[in-house]
Amino acid sequence: RSFPGLHDERAQSLCAYQGKVVLVVNTASQCGYTPQYEALQSLYKNYKDRGLVVLGFPANDFGAQEPGSNKEIAEFCQVNYGVSFPMFAKTSVAGRTANPLFADLARQTGAAPQWNFHKYLIDRGGSRVLSFDSKVRPDSREFVAAVESLLDAR
Repeated sequence: RSFPGLHDERAQSLCAYQGKVVLVVNTASQCGYTPQYEALQSLYKNYKDRGLVVLGFPANDFGAQEPGSNKEIAEFCQVNYGVSFPMFAKTSVAGRTANPLFADLARQTGAAPQWNFHKYLIDRGGSRVLSFDSKVRPDSREFVAAVESLLDAR
């Protein structure tokens, strides 16, 4: 699968992340959970050398909390949170219009995003997927333990 990148909208293949622990999250700039960007960036920085990659997918599906253009979203993420993990172009993550990645993850886990900052954590082989709702902070003990467990699994 390929999805357009946030900065240039050129297709980026998810195959590039094969063999990594992948955290997929739907994001929004005007949400009560938006400060999670800071924890996501910190998590990425702390664990990327061990094989974690965070993939952000901005979406306007919940509460119209991501109204901006891709350019505005990219600027917001950089200026406010110094986001350096891969971000993709604005997409839909819920319902019948959900992009294929989110539709697959929802099917595999039985948990579709109900709000912004829903998190899917995928093991290195792509076979085990954990789902965490928006309220679970990326820097919570529970979440960090799950990340470390998947990073340590071989």
